[in-house]
Amino acid sequence: MPLQSTNPMTGEVIETFEEWTPERTAAVVRSVAVGYETWKNTDFARRAECLVSLAGVLRSRADEFASVMAEEMGKPVSFGRAEVLKCAAVCEHYAERGGAMLAPEPVSGCGREAFVDFAPMGTVLAVMPWNFPFWQVLRVAAPTLMAGNTLVLKHASNVPRCALAIESAFRESAFPDNVFGTLLIGAGQVESVLDFDSIVGVSLTGSEGAGSKVAAAAGARLKKCVMELGGSDPFVVLADADVRKAAGVGALSRCANAGQTCIAAKRFIVHDAVYDEFVEALGAEMDALKMGDPMAEDTVIGPMSSFGLRADLQSQVERCAAAGGRVVKGGNPSEDGGAFYPPTIIVDAPFDAPVCREELFGPVALVFRATDEESAIAMANDTPFGLGGSVWTRDEARGLELARRIEAGAVVVNGLVRSDPLMPFGGIRRSGFGRELSSFGIREFVNIKSIIRD
Repeated sequence: MPLQSTNPMTGEVIETFEEWTPERTAAVVRSVAVGYETWKNTDFARRAECLVSLAGVLRSRADEFASVMAEEMGKPVSFGRAEVLKCAAVCEHYAERGGAMLAPEPVSGCGREAFVDFAPMGTVLAVMPWNFPFWQVLRVAAPTLMAGNTLVLKHASNVPRCALAIESAFRESAFPDNVFGTLLIGAGQVESVLDFDSIVGVSLTGSEGAGSKVAAAAGARLKKCVMELGGSDPFVVLADADVRKAAGVGALSRCANAGQTCIAAKRFIVHDAVYDEFVEALGAEMDALKMGDPMAEDTVIGPMSSFGLRADLQSQVERCAAAGGRVVKGGNPSEDGGAFYPPTIIVDAPFDAPVCREELFGPVALVFRATDEESAIAMANDTPFGLGGSVWTRDEARGLELARRIEAGAVVVNGLVRSDPLMPFGGIRRSGFGRELSSFGIREFVNIKSIIRD
């Protein structure tokens, strides 16, 4: 089945790529497996040089890559440029710190000498999504390669030009040609890639459905996997919060990347004392975010990545309204122009309505009323997901205490939920398992080996 690059501003097909045959896919997997035999013995200093070189390429081509993202999946160029620069930063982070993260750790009291060693294992398969088409790849590739593994990329089928652009950056850098390879394949070939003995694990970022299928396939082959899946992040606003600040961050969190972000604020849980004030302020802050051509520097909200995903979102909004929710802002996308969806606020939806327990992957905010602090935390945790969350209060000590009670992989007090190379990133429950970034991420695909001298 062909892989199509389609412009969500126009609906026009930019370029079509024939899906690779199994034979061509196998050739790349085998080549990268051969590359591993040399790369695993390459010292940390040389691996770091390659990552720094790649960071330089990413920085020099940031404008070019931002334009590719804007054309292929609708990300505004200013946000795309920032994404590429963040990719460069994660390469530099692991170049500087990765060796220390993987240094042998001595253990006392076990034999005459004992230590824990961290050894590479082979080739990792990365199955990546379209919403952050550069960052999602590099945040896996940088630690994986620094650890001495090699990597093959199966990118989302709607961003083949981004996938090839990433590969071109590797080719331009100091990395050997056969430590990273892009596979232009559909989802149907993922299991056959996992069949290769050289593939030791898979890291997937994507939907619950994709994650469950790939995790099952990896499990059947007894191969390690890391799953970063969907989220329905709570945004808890307490009675003493700075409402204006919370609304500003909430609007950006819900609407940036056209709301197509796994750690976006999605369920706004607001104390009754400031509920009406917050809803009004959230709407005003959404109005201040410019929606338009993703090639314009001042655009904040571009089109959704496809007209089909916009239709799916509209169906969720309609089901939410049918369940009793009131659309007080937006909710009526124009049929003119690109795949835009207006910033939308829904209030009074039943908290337990099935649609309210789904992930809404677009600029739609569900706002719920909490009677007190305890009910707010209970509502925050009443979800099948557990990726991120935030709590807003002027009492920062209390905020930190409540952050520990919110069941998620990351919680921010009075700020935007985000990923950072210094901190582990991942979720619990249906948001997945395993961690990316920090020292935890670089140790996901290594052999944690005990060595003892008696």
